[in-house]
Amino acid sequence: MEFIEILKSIILGIIEGITEWLPISSTGHMILTDEFIQLKELTPKFKETFFVVIQLGAILAVLILFFHKLNPFSSTKTIEQKKDTLSLWGKVIVACFPAAILGVLFDDLLDQYLYNYITVAITLILYGFLFIVLENRNRHRTPQINHFSELSYKTALFIGMFQVLSLIPGTSRSGATILGAILIGTSRYVAAEFSFFLAIPVMFGASGLKLLKSGLGFTGAEWGVLLIGMIVAFVVSIFAIKFLMGFIKKHDFKPFGYYRISLGILVLGYFLLAK
Repeated sequence: MEFIEILKSIILGIIEGITEWLPISSTGHMILTDEFIQLKELTPKFKETFFVVIQLGAILAVLILFFHKLNPFSSTKTIEQKKDTLSLWGKVIVACFPAAILGVLFDDLLDQYLYNYITVAITLILYGFLFIVLENRNRHRTPQINHFSELSYKTALFIGMFQVLSLIPGTSRSGATILGAILIGTSRYVAAEFSFFLAIPVMFGASGLKLLKSGLGFTGAEWGVLLIGMIVAFVVSIFAIKFLMGFIKKHDFKPFGYYRISLGILVLGYFLLAK
């Protein structure tokens, strides 16, 4: 395995760890970054798998940071708290159904037709505007759902429907679910945390599907690149999640909206001029 490929894997791991949790589209950033630092020594089939499976490193950060909150068998929890935790997992599973079903049905079509810079740029700009509009709309509104106990299964399912939008590259899984949750009436904090929890089954499912389709016939160098990317994504995700949860205590999501719009315009401009 050449050093340059290891360095590229580290860079992609850093980008995954940051962008997976901030509502700015990890897949979009990975696609765009690959335009500039392509993993040339690796097969196209592996690269397609790499961009999905590297997310497992990021999801491990959620499991560690929120282990107590997500563990229904903790000896330090009361019976009522254990029931609340199981209920939370139930809501997460219900919310995952829409994206899981449509993702399996249309995975190949999405890969074939939508994984390109035009789609990424358009969705970056579109959802950037939506974040700004939604935050302005909610400026003087009080959230109706400030705790997971106030989140019903019906509301969780609606949030899951918004997650379907993230199947389009550049949308951002966290961005789609956070937007949907806030629109329905949750606080920013509940919206962000629920988005993190939804990622657990979604990412494990998406990664498992990609690995099965790949046939696991990768070279030692390719497995090495994937492992390095996952480890880096895990470490960086720890800091990214902590940053976001601290940020939204004092700020809204409009800065991410402005960032998305700016990046989308730059992407369109760059690729149009390059042609």
